[in-house]
Amino acid sequence: MRELSSGWGRVLVAVYAVFAVASTGRSLVQLGLDAGRAPLAYSLSLLAAVVYLVATTCLLLGGRRAWLVAVAACTVEALGVLTVGTLSYVATDLFPDRTVWSHFGQGYGFLPLVLPFAGLAWLRHTSPRRSAGPDA
Repeated sequence: MRELSSGWGRVLVAVYAVFAVASTGRSLVQLGLDAGRAPLAYSLSLLAAVVYLVATTCLLLGGRRAWLVAVAACTVEALGVLTVGTLSYVATDLFPDRTVWSHFGQGYGFLPLVLPFAGLAWLRHTSPRRSAGPDA
C-alpha cells in the first residue's frame, strides 16, 4: 500500500491540519461568544473541524483502516460543504455569519469545496486495492 502521507499526501496533511486548527478555533470562538446567534451554523463548523482532524490523523497514520476512515471523512466533508454551502444561500437566516462550509467555503478561498475532492482523489490513487496488484 502506498503511504498516504507521502508525495502529494504531505501537502494534503498540511492543508487538512491548517483547516483543523482554523475551523476549530473559529467555531469555538463563535460558539463561546454568541452561540445563540447561529447555533446550527457554528455547530456544523465544529463538525467540520472534527472531520478535518480525523482526515489529518488518518492521512498521517496510514494503513488500511486509516484509509477507510479517511475516505469516510472526506465523503462526509464533501457532503457537508455541498449541503451547508447550498443551505447558506437558500436559508440565509440559519447562517447569519460565515463558517468554514457556508457559501461553499468562500471565506477560506473556496478551499473547503476543493479539499474533500482532492482528498478523495488522493485516496483513490493510494487505494489498497490498486497497490495490492491484480492477484489481490
